[in-house]
Amino acid sequence: MTAHWTRRFLIIYSVVATMAFAVLLYLDFERMKSGTFDRIRAHRIDIIEPDGKPRLVLSNRAAYPGSFFNGVEVARPDRRNAAGMLMMNDEGSEDGGFIWGGLSADGHPMSFSHLSFDQYEQDQTISLDASFDHGQRSASIRLNDAPDEPLTPELINEYERLRAMQDGAAKQQALDAYMKKFPALKRRAALERSSDDSVSLSLSDAQGRVRLRVVVRADGEPGIEFLDAAGHVTQTLPTQLAH
Repeated sequence: MTAHWTRRFLIIYSVVATMAFAVLLYLDFERMKSGTFDRIRAHRIDIIEPDGKPRLVLSNRAAYPGSFFNGVEVARPDRRNAAGMLMMNDEGSEDGGFIWGGLSADGHPMSFSHLSFDQYEQDQTISLDASFDHGQRSASIRLNDAPDEPLTPELINEYERLRAMQDGAAKQQALDAYMKKFPALKRRAALERSSDDSVSLSLSDAQGRVRLRVVVRADGEPGIEFLDAAGHVTQTLPTQLAH
């Protein structure tokens, strides 16, 4: 074979091999888009909408995300203590999440879990929590009223700045002024298992003040308490009267 035909053969061979490789890559890509996998190993999975907005993040502890606001992730160093999932609404803002963790250090096991659902651009309106630490157990289901004011990154940063101030009267005054201007969640109802082995159901008014509490104490003794707006118990019903 002459040098001329050798060059032509190599060129044709290269073109055909490249096209074949491209076809195989395309077919493999199409298979992966709708394929079935027996197992996936990943540190973090971001599920996004067609326009790129984040919708769901599944993550290990090391890569757990910060907060999301209108599709932009805002750093939250305080969220590095748990693995879990974070949910976003149609606008790419945080809408709730599920976190968990647990370990045994120096022979003292601990575990915790938290599931919550948020109001639009606000904090959690319902949450489920459970924890175990140094032999103490607690669990709760809580319903909250969230304010109408959107919870923006700027408000979060300002609150963290105030919390980082040196303890004292100035810090407390600044925090009080902030909370007055931007009210926090108001708890309306809570079903709780406390670390003292008691269980209780408490109902609160629109200002978040507990007005009714039903308790079964650690010794098994039940009771019902009625409270006024100042938090004082105005009436107590023992077992025989509660029924």
